Amino acid sequence: SNFILANAQVRRGFPIVYCSDGFCDLTGFARTEVMQKNCSCRFLYGAETSEPVLQRIEKVLDGRQEYQTEVCFYKKGGTAFWCLLDIMPIKNEKGEVVLFLFSFKDITESRGRSHLGDKKEEKQRSKKPRSSHLQAARRQSRTVVHRLGSQFARRDRSEMKINRNVFENKPSVPEYKVASVQKSRFILLHYSIFKALWDWLILLATFYVAITVPYNVCFTGTEDSLSASRSTIVSDIAVEMLFILDIILNFRTTYVSQSGQVVYDPRSICIHYVATWFFVDLIAALPFDLLYVFNVTVTSLVHLLKTVRLLRLLRLLQKLDRYSQYSAMVLTLLMSMFALLAHWMACIWYVIGRKELESNDPRTWDIGWLHELGKRLEAPYINNSVGGPSIRSAYIASLYFTLSSLTSVGFGNVCANTDTEKIFSICTMLIGALMHAVVFGNVTAIIQRMYSRRSLYHTRMKDLKDFIRVHRLPQQLKQRML
Repeated sequence: SNFILANAQVRRGFPIVYCSDGFCDLTGFARTEVMQKNCSCRFLYGAETSEPVLQRIEKVLDGRQEYQTEVCFYKKGGTAFWCLLDIMPIKNEKGEVVLFLFSFKDITESRGRSHLGDKKEEKQRSKKPRSSHLQAARRQSRTVVHRLGSQFARRDRSEMKINRNVFENKPSVPEYKVASVQKSRFILLHYSIFKALWDWLILLATFYVAITVPYNVCFTGTEDSLSASRSTIVSDIAVEMLFILDIILNFRTTYVSQSGQVVYDPRSICIHYVATWFFVDLIAALPFDLLYVFNVTVTSLVHLLKTVRLLRLLRLLQKLDRYSQYSAMVLTLLMSMFALLAHWMACIWYVIGRKELESNDPRTWDIGWLHELGKRLEAPYINNSVGGPSIRSAYIASLYFTLSSLTSVGFGNVCANTDTEKIFSICTMLIGALMHAVVFGNVTAIIQRMYSRRSLYHTRMKDLKDFIRVHRLPQQLKQRML
């Protein structure tokens, strides 16, 4: 019954977290004097205490091993006594050493009787512990810990000054964080690092599609532009392969059910994916660009069919919800969506200009924005079909017009002249007002969130200064408080 318990999970010092009444009676120290001290019991050392034995105890503690030895300790009053010391590491269900059990047995009388004739046995016992005694000590450690559970329940909290990290129940942890994962080797965790990196790669590929597909649909009307679109065939096919591989991975990726549990069953994963995003991803992954490889004539209809891939942008809403707590991430995605919208409207603006050229008399009609751009660049249209500005110049002018219309009222150097162009300009300005409310309103909220901690600091500092002024505290105390 003379024992102490030490916390083995604290690297520095292994503090004592409990000592029995028998230990207090044996050593003369009160419980309050022993708690939180080093379990090597330096407060019991004296002149006759063997230094090699003490060094061996330190090594045993660092190695978390069993050990038994005889050592000379000193009581609080200075009286020496010989003690049979047993050190037993106690493990939890995971095999980790969480406690050290130190058992003390007073052998002063027996040692005095057999001291002269048993020196050799003493050396052998200190070097090699007896297995039978260690087994008994191991059984004793389990019994002690079992008794401690009932003893702690009966004792008052004020009397039981003990390390809460060892004996108290820890806060409840969600089951999915501590439960062992029962899954197949080929099931991909949706919260793994690989899946996060893969999602961002697919997001970049989706942005690539959202930029190139509208551009190819609207600006591939001539042979030069068709050859330019065929120059990107390698990247287009690579993106299609990524989308197809993403569908395969989604059939093997876990998901969170409505009840909040992670689903690992392959059949449930397949049913869930087919019922949600499978058909959208399948349509977006159709390999239209393989027609270039087989030298099939690609018409504008095929480019229009490729616009179905823009449905993958719906996945961006999931990204916004997942990363809503990261201000910089939300700001980046919102600005990317704003720039993408301007790109789409620039493509539509160019299509409107081309349709106006094709539907009017080439000899009398010259008020379209493409006509005006061609005159300023000294590349006028001939019969509304030949000449005119290059595709690059027309796209830059279109993007300049849409961005200036979305962010302000425009500058008039690229302006709407026909009814169709004016109607499109009105719609652009209305969309611009909506984007101002969504994007820049979020920017304001993000900035306010960034400065909220600073404003809280200034508020508390002002309250503290008011308190100091009202109570007229001395200068030194004021400086300490500030």
